[in-house]
Amino acid sequence: MPLFQSLQFLTTVNDLRQLPGEGLEVAFAGRSNSGKSSAINTLANHTRLAYVSKTPGRTQHINYFDFGDERRLVDLPGYGYAEVPVAVRAHWEKLLSFYLMTRINLIGLVLIMDVRRPLTELDRRMLDWFRPTGKPVHCLLTKADKLSRQDQIKTLRAVEAEFADDSLLTVQLFSSLKKQGVDEVENIVGGWFAGAGYQAAELEPMNGEE
Repeated sequence: MPLFQSLQFLTTVNDLRQLPGEGLEVAFAGRSNSGKSSAINTLANHTRLAYVSKTPGRTQHINYFDFGDERRLVDLPGYGYAEVPVAVRAHWEKLLSFYLMTRINLIGLVLIMDVRRPLTELDRRMLDWFRPTGKPVHCLLTKADKLSRQDQIKTLRAVEAEFADDSLLTVQLFSSLKKQGVDEVENIVGGWFAGAGYQAAELEPMNGEE
């Protein structure tokens, strides 16, 4: 079975002290209304696994989904919605930054950006928090169906060019409506889990060793 189609809701937390202790995690992050929940639903081939709100900024918690075998997808709160109260925005920012910079279980970040408005100031802030960890980032340029094929490629090439010197950052086009790019995300994230699992096994002591 494809990785994402085994995905099941696990838990919701609003405090870093409530985060699960064991397992490997891949986080999905993006601006409010960037298509993050739709992307998760499309990857999982499920219409309402992740909540798709018509009101940007509604998702205010960290939602955990389980792949099995101690592997998890972490749906982070959407950011950048102007009408969210200042106190709530400050809480999100503290939660997101601390999680991205310090979470040992986290092995990679999938950054969701609307193909029509990629690399906003807040997107760049997310990258500034996470890239120093040395863990991989995969950018999904969502809602690709909103652009002509020529404009899709133009935007893709522009984002790729900006990060051409970063071997840990990859970019692709994605459309939930057309189910465009599903296999590529599956391969990237599946590779992260496989690589992290191999590295963890390498660190375990052999039988009889301390």
